[in-house]
Amino acid sequence: MSQDKEILTLLAQGSSQRRIAAGLHVSRNTVARVAGAAAKCNVVTEALLHLSEEDVHAKLFPKEQSAPQTVLPDFEHIHKELLRNGVTLKLLWEEYSDQCRQGRLPYLGYSQFCKRYGYFVEANNLTMHIRHKPADRLMVDWAGTKMRIGNPSSSQTAYAYLFVATLPFSMYCYAEAMPDMKMPSWIKAHVHAFGFFGGATRLLVCDNLKTGVISNRKHEDPQLNPVYRELADHYGTALLPARVLAPKDKAAVEGTVGTLTTAVIARLRDQTFLTLQELNRAVMKAVQAFNERPFEKREGSRRSVFLEEEQPFLKPLPRVPYEYAEWKQATVALDYHVCVDHQYYSVPFQYVHKKVDVRTCGGVVEVFFQKERIATHQRLFGKRHQYSTLPEHMPPNHQLYSLWDGKRFLRWASKIGPATQQVIKQRLASYQVEEQAYKSCIALLKLSDKYTPECLEKACAAALEKDHAPRYSYISSILKQGQDITEHEKQQQLKSHAFLRGAAYYGGQSHEK
Repeated sequence: MSQDKEILTLLAQGSSQRRIAAGLHVSRNTVARVAGAAAKCNVVTEALLHLSEEDVHAKLFPKEQSAPQTVLPDFEHIHKELLRNGVTLKLLWEEYSDQCRQGRLPYLGYSQFCKRYGYFVEANNLTMHIRHKPADRLMVDWAGTKMRIGNPSSSQTAYAYLFVATLPFSMYCYAEAMPDMKMPSWIKAHVHAFGFFGGATRLLVCDNLKTGVISNRKHEDPQLNPVYRELADHYGTALLPARVLAPKDKAAVEGTVGTLTTAVIARLRDQTFLTLQELNRAVMKAVQAFNERPFEKREGSRRSVFLEEEQPFLKPLPRVPYEYAEWKQATVALDYHVCVDHQYYSVPFQYVHKKVDVRTCGGVVEVFFQKERIATHQRLFGKRHQYSTLPEHMPPNHQLYSLWDGKRFLRWASKIGPATQQVIKQRLASYQVEEQAYKSCIALLKLSDKYTPECLEKACAAALEKDHAPRYSYISSILKQGQDITEHEKQQQLKSHAFLRGAAYYGGQSHEK
């Protein structure tokens, strides 16, 4: 609204144009324009003071009355449009100004557009939904006050920690008691929260705790925990850590934590809960009552606003909930295996001595190098130091052994004889990992090519009489020394190769003719 009447009044009182401009917060050009128009019209100031502001402006600037009137925007429509994701006042002003330009009508500038929208919100007692749009953010945090689990008269008590998630648009919240603040509990609480809301938001705002953020320096991109980042990727949301020592970045959940400390923790302080499940049933009941409590200064409740205005904008949940996975860094050993929980998993031999990231989820182990998956294995359980080795991960000279297994060695040994088969069986059983015996088994069975299968069988029989699990070196030495041949066979062998010269040959008197 123009201030022509006030300017004329101050001019009549003798104030300078500079002082009037400063006092009314208008430009000096505006004051000079009004003063010039009054002088040009030769109107008496006292006569103008009895008119309305609009009439004063019409008297001073009669040509402006014939010009087209400025088109005012539909601020009620603008207020509703601001609830939609990605819609800003700047965008709505551009659409409004383009429409006016097409009709060759005057329109408000951007600053006046924003100022008049503010007047509209204030006049209609509305809330400006510019900062928080529906389904735009989910803010999460832990409550500082612990909750007791167990019999108060017993010394064996534990404590639970309250996880809180809040949608800042509707202030609809979720809370769950967890046994600790470690990563598995943190991830599990998020999965349950997304299920409770029935969808995901565009952003996930958290504090700078180590389960969420590894590093968040002022002039650098935050370094996020890989498990937490994987959770966000699974639900199609983006992580936005709050600034360090800036609780206002997640003011909605900070306020909800304080309110729930009274509405849930303090309200349940005198009740006894023997299990975490029993405590969570009471927590959920208290949170439900809190969400359905009517607002004091606006219509509806947190739940009603969520159902009517926010829930339709949530992103749909994935078909399968996120399953917690653990990450660790490992170095590929010389035998192209990595160790996870005392079990060994192979990777391509080209990555020997490289640092890799290992992801363990349920029954699957995945190995990544520079964010690229290079190996996948079924997780090994049971006794320690088991090996999961894929033939394609081996060097060419090692792949020979990958074609063998214990049954094949036993079939080969059975063709030679029962003693050889028994030796192979003992060799396979003497190692903690069967594959470790393959080299000696091949070497032992290859002795049949050098000494014949019959000799190897006899050597194995002789060795079993001395040792229940003879080694390759022992059997090889028996074959080298000929100990596999019985005394009777030795005599027969000597006779077949003897040279009989007779007594005369050694007598010296007569010689063979």
